[in-house]
Formats: sequence, structure tokens, C-alpha cells
Amino acid sequence: MAGNVDSGSGNGRRRWKPNAEINVTPFVDVMLVLLIVFMVSAPLLTVGIEVDLPDTEARAMTTSEEPITLTIQGDGTLYLMETPIDFDELTPRLQAIAGAGSDARIYIRADDGAEYGEVMRVMARVSASGYANIGLVTDPIRE
Repeated sequence: MAGNVDSGSGNGRRRWKPNAEINVTPFVDVMLVLLIVFMVSAPLLTVGIEVDLPDTEARAMTTSEEPITLTIQGDGTLYLMETPIDFDELTPRLQAIAGAGSDARIYIRADDGAEYGEVMRVMARVSASGYANIGLVTDPIRE
């Protein structure tokens, strides 16, 4: 029976009382399953373009906002955020994102096998697009 039964005053009639207890076991079970699902799926959410970054001794930077990233792969393929882009389209796209003379920081991720001249061409184009705050992304040296 779902509730407590009171025998009352002995006249044969029973009075029903509601049960005020909460069963938390199913709630805990559901929360544990959700915790496991999120723990497994969280590393899969950081998807990006695979780049072999050069190793340096620089410390990792912390930032609270989503930065603008420009990726140069070893074969010269250029990506703005995660979208492939031609070199000629770079200036109009960057100016459309933040306008001329932007204070926004833009990060350039270049593959370790990318040619130095290609990286410099992209940096010059970014600078000509009005960005003065350019950062180069590297991996820390692993011991």
C-alpha cells in the first residue's frame, strides 16, 4: 500500500495517511549515469583541425573569450576557425569579423612542417587586415 494505515478508534474504519518520504535511489542512479555519459563525451567535444605544432618552452596562456584562430597546415591549406579559406579571401573575411583596426587577438597555428615563407605571408596579410595583436600557438616541450 502506498500510505500508512491508522487503525483509528477501533470502530473498524481505517484512515489513510499520505507517505511523505522521498525515494532518492532512482534519482542518484540517473545522476550517476549522466555523470558517466558527460565524462565520456566531454573529450569528444574539443574538435578541431589536426596540426603538428612546434614545441617551445613558452607557458600556456589563459583567456576567457573564444579567440580568432587561423590554422596553416603543412601542405599550405588555410583555415579561419574551422572553415577552409583561400589566401585571397583572408583580408575581407578578417575585416568582416572585427572591422579595420581591431584590438582583438588573433592566434596563428602553423604546422611544424609548414614553410616559413607561407607563415610570414599569412602574418603579413593578417597585419594588413588591421590586426595588431597576433599570437603564435605552440606546444610546450614534453619531458
